[in-house]
Amino acid sequence: MLLQIDDLFAGYGELDVLRGVSLNVAAGEIVAVLGANGAGKSTLLRTISRYETRVRSGSIVFDGHDLLRTSVESVVRFGCSHVPEGRQLFGRLSVWDNLMLGAYTLTAEQEIEESLENVLRLFPILKERREQRAETLSGGEQQQLAIARGLMSRPKLLMLDEPSLGIMPKLVAEIFQIIRDIRKQGVTVLLVEQNVFEALEVSDRAYVLQSGRIVLEGRGSDLLSSDLVREAYLGSAGIGS
Repeated sequence: MLLQIDDLFAGYGELDVLRGVSLNVAAGEIVAVLGANGAGKSTLLRTISRYETRVRSGSIVFDGHDLLRTSVESVVRFGCSHVPEGRQLFGRLSVWDNLMLGAYTLTAEQEIEESLENVLRLFPILKERREQRAETLSGGEQQQLAIARGLMSRPKLLMLDEPSLGIMPKLVAEIFQIIRDIRKQGVTVLLVEQNVFEALEVSDRAYVLQSGRIVLEGRGSDLLSSDLVREAYLGSAGIGS
């Protein structure tokens, strides 16, 4: 397993948001984490990337490294990249500068050039926009930039938090195709997403979080036909309907 989490209790201050979460991600997979707002999805990704959360107990092992004994920067150096909800771009900086900031863990100029060529091949619009300030891009273009910045560090695992949030409906399919293309390049993907139908279609496996606990797991295709998932998320008023 590239990522293995066992019996994780974590949260903020004295509050445990995650309560006994266990999951794993094998190299080459797309694994989705689904759940309603407040279920703990973003907290899970923040905890893996060692950002602002407190872990009470449990373990997180990534590619043989104990992430609970390391720093945020080391997590990235080990090959785990986090694209947060809301993109969190540097709006006043150019597209080019945002991409270069994503490569801060790389030291060899050739590595940086190869990463840049790769992301511009995946996101050709960014090449056209390279001198524009990030804040002037459309929502879809900003999301592409956020994902591209996450790929600049050449990760083994890319964690995406709500990549379709705030994107025009006609562009959502494009975002999920990009996720498929990223996997084809050998990058493993851990996807947090409220567009449940699209997430399950693109994923090999998925976990459903409810109140900080895993309540269901299985292959993406199997969960699409699960009564629990369909009633909770795919009904006429459900997420992704």
